[in-house]
Amino acid sequence: MKPLRATMKPLMLHGHERSITQVKYNRDGDLLFSSSKDSQPNVWWSINGERLGTFDGHKGAVWTFDINWDSTRFISGAADNTLRLWDCQTGVQLGEVQSKSAVRTSNFSYSGKMICYSTDKAMRNPCEIFVIDSRTVDSFTSAEPVMKIPIAKGPKVTSLLWGPLDEYIITGHETGEVVQWELKTGKKITMQHEHSGAINDMQLSQDGTMFITASKDHSAKLFDINNLDLLKTFKTERPVNSAAISPIRDHIVLGGGQDAMDVTTTSSRHGKFEARFYHLILEEEFGRVKGHFGPINSLAFHPDGKSYASGGEDGYIRIQDFDSTYLDFRFDY
Repeated sequence: MKPLRATMKPLMLHGHERSITQVKYNRDGDLLFSSSKDSQPNVWWSINGERLGTFDGHKGAVWTFDINWDSTRFISGAADNTLRLWDCQTGVQLGEVQSKSAVRTSNFSYSGKMICYSTDKAMRNPCEIFVIDSRTVDSFTSAEPVMKIPIAKGPKVTSLLWGPLDEYIITGHETGEVVQWELKTGKKITMQHEHSGAINDMQLSQDGTMFITASKDHSAKLFDINNLDLLKTFKTERPVNSAAISPIRDHIVLGGGQDAMDVTTTSSRHGKFEARFYHLILEEEFGRVKGHFGPINSLAFHPDGKSYASGGEDGYIRIQDFDSTYLDFRFDY
């Protein structure tokens, strides 16, 4: 088996002053959005890395964001205890929701009509999950949530996804649990506890039938979205901060490294900061791509599957195109 090689020079995007927290493409793939521990989410042309603009307003680290399906609305949640709704084209803030603690996760429903977000457990305030109507922009600031799920005694929510047809929500927790919540009642449908460490990231497959989790327990796992059955496990020797599923191949990419507090004591050679590629079915690693000078915090495949983006603790975003050897390569089963 030949190792994966990135012979094409990546685009290096440097518009953030601090470490990257998330990168994500819109549905068409022409735009790349990013957030970091500075207070300004950015939007870029994905084809050439030109920065289009910033969303100015937050006063703390931006932990989470999402774009609706037609790229007209953008939401972001931050450590300043706010969730904000923006006009994607102009960057104008349309609404703001105040919370009692930092907003850790956020996601538009597939229809874009609802927004789900979660807050951290802090200062005697429990971790909570909220669902609000994104169409009530005029009353967005004072609107009562459609659903509120307090997690008073449970572990903090660290990642979140919508299920098919917007019927339920899936959350990943700091203890490694994956929980499915019914939207109508706010009650747990089912739960899996396959991870032994915090779940840092969850991403859907393109057809929405599966999702992959990235965990501090040095593994990523593939789950069936309907019943949370564990399908595959991908093991590494370092914490996994992010994982993404290729939209065109049976491949996944993992990124991570050791904890940020240990980065200054470890060289990039020993820090395991590469993006690592695994076969989805065989669970075997077949390639690595180097480049970042610190742990990779977020990964996203381009919707056409011909490139991917990575955001690191070093504050850089790299857009890496795959060369023809990757696109032509076939596993010999």
